[in-house]
Amino acid sequence: LARNAGFERIKVVPGLGALITGQVGIHDVRDVQLEELLGREPVTVDTMEVGRYITGRTVLVTGASGSIGSELCVQIARFDPARLIVLDQDETGIFDLSHGLLASFHDLELTQVVGDVRDDIKIRGVFREYSPEVVFHAAAYKHVPLMEDHPDQAVKTNVFGTRAVAEAAREFGAETFILISTDKAVNPSSIMGATKRAAEVLVQQLGAASGTRYTAVRFGNVLGSRGSVVPIFKAQIESGGPVTVTDPEMRRYFMTIPEAVLLVLQAGAIGENGQVMVLDMGEPVKIVDLARQLIKLSGLRPDIDIPIVYTGVRPGEKLFEDILSGEEGTTSTRHDRVFVARAVNSLPDDVLRDRFDELTKAVTGGDREDIVSALASLVTTYRPHQPGSAGARRA
Repeated sequence: LARNAGFERIKVVPGLGALITGQVGIHDVRDVQLEELLGREPVTVDTMEVGRYITGRTVLVTGASGSIGSELCVQIARFDPARLIVLDQDETGIFDLSHGLLASFHDLELTQVVGDVRDDIKIRGVFREYSPEVVFHAAAYKHVPLMEDHPDQAVKTNVFGTRAVAEAAREFGAETFILISTDKAVNPSSIMGATKRAAEVLVQQLGAASGTRYTAVRFGNVLGSRGSVVPIFKAQIESGGPVTVTDPEMRRYFMTIPEAVLLVLQAGAIGENGQVMVLDMGEPVKIVDLARQLIKLSGLRPDIDIPIVYTGVRPGEKLFEDILSGEEGTTSTRHDRVFVARAVNSLPDDVLRDRFDELTKAVTGGDREDIVSALASLVTTYRPHQPGSAGARRA
């Protein structure tokens, strides 16, 4: 209403009750946050249900210093685990994360591990020493165009890294293993998406013959995560533009980091062995609409103060991400924002093993076409991206 009335700079003031009690002052006036415009009810979780599998347990988070991993650590710490093990190859990220966690949770039993999920010896050593009972596997390469150029690295981290952690969980008797997956695993057109679907298949296969409960949780883009469009758009706006959007019809599902992580924790509580859980992310948002909202939130006018330029769809990208593939459907759970995908492995176990072996050989050989071919044999819904022309044009 304020914007329609012509106000360019809109601020949010604290609630009157908080002002009266002195909890906050008028200096706490702040800008409107993008997530406040998503138009969704706040996420709620059954804390008793989540606490039952985290409280008093030794919990391992891989990729712990990433956007999702670090928020997972904060939320897990609130449930009073016996020990929280944070693992990442980024030493500075681990240092900063640990400093923040111990400042907020003084009694937290925290173990820092600098290591790579692709290092099978290191991973097995962590499991042997600490015997984690709950594992959140968030370590992954996630940037779609970049992984098109480096398929060997995508496979090594997203597939082989997942296998190293998931097999160690089975070998050392972990109770629960939760894979953080993505909507890009559905009918993938990118190498990144195909590797994440391969990771889902892997944990489903392991779960079929293990006492460990294996679950994958799929969701879309996360507002404010490292490398996501929001920080990029903000930087472009601050520098005077233009804001670059790939295509006027590009749409994505979005969640805030806290709501995504809360639903991951809830899905981990209710997911059964071998299931792929899907989070309800509301309606998809046009990327160009997101860009316009951010420009307006900055007190500027889209296409007048800040131009918008279309650059063309990048390798491996889709205009619209699915949540389910054609052969899948969903069944509801007792939480209204968490569903179960009827994700079907179309290949028998012995064939899957052979395909994983072929993928290993292809990565060892290092030939891009061999890697893509091996991925397509393993993930039968993978349709490799066909390069097309992409020219920049103004909105």
